Amino acid sequence: MNYWLVKSEPFKYSWDQFLKDKKTIWDGVRNYAARNNMREMKKGDHVFFYHSNEGLAIVGIAEVTKEAYQDPTTDDTNWVVVELKPLKTIPNPVTLADLKADKGFENMDLVRLGRLSVGRVTDDEYEKIMKMGGVK
Repeated sequence: MNYWLVKSEPFKYSWDQFLKDKKTIWDGVRNYAARNNMREMKKGDHVFFYHSNEGLAIVGIAEVTKEAYQDPTTDDTNWVVVELKPLKTIPNPVTLADLKADKGFENMDLVRLGRLSVGRVTDDEYEKIMKMGGVK
């Protein structure tokens, strides 16, 4: 299994709305690095849901339910979507400040590449964030 992180501004699409929807298509990505990460996502991979701009914290965990396919919001075949479902709310959201304060996260995509909307998460980063967030 691989691990990922997706970012969303809460006023556009929040974790609470995702929980209500029970699933979503992750669309609108227009960055090649983020798109390439989405192309590598496999069914069953876990995805941290990060609130950007407001909150600046990892607030939930989702799962990839459908692998990359053509983004239906555009005719441009360069862009893809994946489908996600929420798995669990993180009891203690893990903030960007928490991550930046820990040298173990200095190479994490979220810390190094702040504008990247879909990033990789290593096994070690995933386990440490789960522990920091109080996820059993």
